[in-house]
Amino acid sequence: MQNVRVSAGVVEYEDAGAGPPVVLLHGLLMDHTVWDRVMPLLPEGFRYLRPLLPLGSHRRPMDAGADLTMRGQVRLVADFLDALDLDAVTLVHSDWGGSLFLTAHGLDRRVARKVILPCEAFDNFPPGLPGKMLTIAKHVPGGMKLAARQLRIGPLRRLLYGQMVRRPLPDALVRPWTEPILTDPAIERDLLAYCRDPFDKRELIRDTEALRRFTGESLVLWSPDNRVMPPEHGRRLAELLPAGRYAEIPGAYVLSMLDEPEAVAREIGRFLTSPAGR
Repeated sequence: MQNVRVSAGVVEYEDAGAGPPVVLLHGLLMDHTVWDRVMPLLPEGFRYLRPLLPLGSHRRPMDAGADLTMRGQVRLVADFLDALDLDAVTLVHSDWGGSLFLTAHGLDRRVARKVILPCEAFDNFPPGLPGKMLTIAKHVPGGMKLAARQLRIGPLRRLLYGQMVRRPLPDALVRPWTEPILTDPAIERDLLAYCRDPFDKRELIRDTEALRRFTGESLVLWSPDNRVMPPEHGRRLAELLPAGRYAEIPGAYVLSMLDEPEAVAREIGRFLTSPAGR
């Protein structure tokens, strides 16, 4: 792992390959390894960066007092691109939808193209059963740690992640996701700083619809069989984006890179190697 300092603290990241930069993001209580099955299948000739966002599975706490609200997390993504001086970035969104708001906040100058896998959008924050569980957990003392412990128990993990991924997640994948919050109170502090930020649904819709101003090529790669991120949101996002294109990964849920890594890699690869991508 490499690391870079941004305004909120030190962000760790994986960096592989050389060429135009592709930044792959992840969601709450998971990390960059969610992309491990896809990475070997992606085309050569690109620089693939996978930051560990401070969403509960990061290993280095952010600075005390750092802004880790929704707005602060969006700023952190922009700061990461700035700190590494990345230009003409292809930004790949998954699960967590906050990075869609770079355009709304005027922070997307380094982003040239987008790939949008199933993620939060419009007023779907926090989404589905996993979102409801986190909403309860954030109000209960020790609730986040309790939720993380439940993710280590097979049947309970299946209950919580069953709407996120079609196949059961192995222990070897999930244990590193839950280790930081169970062992470091500062990681729990960081996650709570985000989860306790009140979500204004009107603002969330407005900030999503600001994607009308993003003119770069975009691929909305949705999974219509998932029950957490509404199927209609995928088509709606593609229609919002002036240069948006819609495609589907049938049979996958939210984490399509785990359910159908070959199909996800194939679609992203086609997008990256199109003339504009090169």
